[in-house]
Amino acid sequence: MTISMTENNKAKRPTYTLAIAIEFLGTHYHGWQRQREVLGVQEALETAISTVANEPVEVIAAGRTDSSVHAGNMIAHFVTHAYRPSHNWLRGVNSLLPDDIALRWVQPMPADFHARFAAIARRYRYVTLNQTQRPAILNHQVTHIHEPLDLKAMQLAASDIVGTHDFSSYRAAACQSNQPVRHISHANLFTHGQFIVFDIQADGFLHHMVRNLMGTLYAIGRHELEPADFLKILAKKNRTLAPPTASGDGLYFINAYYPEHFQTLLPDAPLTPIWLNLPD
Repeated sequence: MTISMTENNKAKRPTYTLAIAIEFLGTHYHGWQRQREVLGVQEALETAISTVANEPVEVIAAGRTDSSVHAGNMIAHFVTHAYRPSHNWLRGVNSLLPDDIALRWVQPMPADFHARFAAIARRYRYVTLNQTQRPAILNHQVTHIHEPLDLKAMQLAASDIVGTHDFSSYRAAACQSNQPVRHISHANLFTHGQFIVFDIQADGFLHHMVRNLMGTLYAIGRHELEPADFLKILAKKNRTLAPPTASGDGLYFINAYYPEHFQTLLPDAPLTPIWLNLPD
């Protein structure tokens, strides 16, 4: 375990940097970020981890999910003076978390590891259940679209997402990012039984970006727009020209990726949602 010495600490207590992978259902949370009047996933985690550490702990994640959005492998980290074996952290924190949040693993890391700033890519999956009747068991865990969708038209548009683009037309009006340009390494849309899965990876995402992209793909799948309209809307750099934002129910943050010297230290875990039974 890598130990760094805190400055101006008379007792010279060591600090420990730990990476964690978090799985959560976002249905009952107002997004990842800690907020004053409503509960976010970050606050629930910090409360549990601080109890085990016996000191206040801040948890920093690779991404910030919106209200109702889920995560299967959200990478985060925290720094603490408390030493605990990894399995003790895992069991202790999970025993204190609500049923819809769990740690998948805990891994000691070098002191310069940062879950957000060291990440070189992030990956999401958006899951649509495309059938006539609404789901019960998967309620709020998928987005239900009852009418048939034209998959080929949606796939044609999705192929145009790959590459480096200015995504101003596909970010929330309240997005605070100063840089709307993002590089998309893959944007795969495919069927899996009754599900339509949109798997997308980029160097970063803007606020509501995946959900706004999905809203446009739905419009194309319903023949409200043509596949070529995706690039036309993109070129306008105007959010008001794109269709409405898709629901957060079907969106999952499934992984973050890091430079090799960090990535090789992180445990491998099956990509989620596990019930889809998809290859990684």
